[in-house]
Amino acid sequence: MQLFDLSGRRALVTGSSMGIGRALAEGLAQAGASLVLNARNADRLGEAADALRAQGHTVETLVFDVTDAEGVRTAIDGFEAAHGAIDILVNNAGMQHRTPLEDFPADAFDTLMRTNVNSVFYVGQAVARHMIGRKRGKIINIASVQTALARPGIAPYTTSKGAVANLTKGMATDWAKYGLNCNAIAPGYFDTPLNKALVEDPEFCAWLEKRTPAGRWGQVEELVGACVFLASDGASFVNGHTLFVDGGITASL
Repeated sequence: MQLFDLSGRRALVTGSSMGIGRALAEGLAQAGASLVLNARNADRLGEAADALRAQGHTVETLVFDVTDAEGVRTAIDGFEAAHGAIDILVNNAGMQHRTPLEDFPADAFDTLMRTNVNSVFYVGQAVARHMIGRKRGKIINIASVQTALARPGIAPYTTSKGAVANLTKGMATDWAKYGLNCNAIAPGYFDTPLNKALVEDPEFCAWLEKRTPAGRWGQVEELVGACVFLASDGASFVNGHTLFVDGGITASL
């Protein structure tokens, strides 16, 4: 459908060498977008790019650390100058650290916040400065079911994802007047490398299947439709929204 066709648009996806980021990048490419993959590990990023190119997609790579504000700005400004517009940004890079709150190390808290929150600000601002001049652009931040809920042992992660949702509202409030659409996707429990420890825990899996109305883990491909929608003209009047894709877990006690 033309409303959801992303042909002629370029999408930057951070943290896209694996997991959710790679799945979203592939989904955007299937909808017609050309891709800019980002990660810190150049080798792993190159492997992801080659795999997507083998499917016939147009793929470029941009290696930078999303937690380095100056490095982010240099990379984004240099890419725009050399290659042209980034039309869609997916702020996907993130991390997890599981420790009871009373024992949570201060340095781990700082690292988690830089990775999950600061990076959304750094990359979002760097890309938005170019989008504002063009009076158009789509920013999609990856939040979490922990934006709305908490579990033992991940209080700082919950803090970070709550901040992502509110930063998304702030982006929309400041930038909608320039033609930007800024929204978030909040995945539930998905089978990803980030959740490897939980996926391999039979007790947790049994709890999750009972707690989630859908009765199962999500598969990363099930996030693609939400991402394509928010990146498309179909979401032209959607702004500051967090779309939960969670099998119903936030809807049910």
